[in-house]
Amino acid sequence: MPVPPDLDPEDGKIVTLARSSRARTGAAEGAAVRDTDGRTYAAATVALPSLQLTALQAAVAAAVSSGAPGLEAAAVVTAEGAVDAASLAAVRDLAPAAHVLRADPSGAVQELVAP
Repeated sequence: MPVPPDLDPEDGKIVTLARSSRARTGAAEGAAVRDTDGRTYAAATVALPSLQLTALQAAVAAAVSSGAPGLEAAAVVTAEGAVDAASLAAVRDLAPAAHVLRADPSGAVQELVAP
């Protein structure tokens, strides 16, 4: 996976987890978040008739349901050119100061969305 040389190794880890989630399920997106205790949570897009979640919303939900006190960072792997507003809102609800990395399907980081 291409990782910029100045990318924090812990951020590289969540990009790898997000990419793996996407690849494992064949979903449109994969995401991972790191909580303030250093634990990580990964998820893929959920597209059910009764439930629609972006990958990042699902990863945030996994963190919240596990008792995460807050988030340090998030990553989403997507073919889209931007992180959608609903995904960013889920991160901001729990962690207004967390940064969000957007990577393409190869895992190359394309953007850092600062708070």
